[in-house]
Amino acid sequence: MNQQDSILRTGRKFDQVLDGARKVFLADGFEGASVDNIAKAAGVSKATLYSYFPDKRVLFMEVVRAACVQQADSSMELAEGCCGPRDVLRLAAERVHGVLLNGFSLQLFRIFVAEADRFPELGPMFYESGPMALHEEIRSYMETAAQRGELVIGDADLAAAQFIELCKADIFLRFLFKVETEFTEAERERVVAGAIETFMARFGA
Repeated sequence: MNQQDSILRTGRKFDQVLDGARKVFLADGFEGASVDNIAKAAGVSKATLYSYFPDKRVLFMEVVRAACVQQADSSMELAEGCCGPRDVLRLAAERVHGVLLNGFSLQLFRIFVAEADRFPELGPMFYESGPMALHEEIRSYMETAAQRGELVIGDADLAAAQFIELCKADIFLRFLFKVETEFTEAERERVVAGAIETFMARFGA
């Protein structure tokens, strides 16, 4: 059993510690975050913090694990819908924006890039519970829609990746580099509608 498996994930103090740690790690990164600041942000003593987490590394990994669970729990099943492709693709596009234009996800992404050598296992963990899971949801729907004759797709895996890229057009890089941190409903709708129209022009039955 490793240290992560032995964590007791119960009690009000545990939630306080995790919430405080998340705020400090996102603000200061792993290296810049101090146990003193985490305890202060959590409203607990250092002794209480150490009773849950023996060191900062284990605490950071638990923050990421909790974020991955949150991402996985927010997944949706597109293939079971009874709507036409345009309606389902709109739901998928909104889900893409929810994942990619999420400040928390972006902050974690930046930390993973900075800490890739120290925590090589965490980037793939977060990717698999978020972006990759989203890709699989869309791919699964596209395969089902193609079988029903609603879409004409030979490679659903590539088509799903292409649709996700279409949903990122014009706004994702601006968000990533903090050119802009918020987008209006009209700006998002412009990208979503364009992604759907482009995709349907290529793959529509």
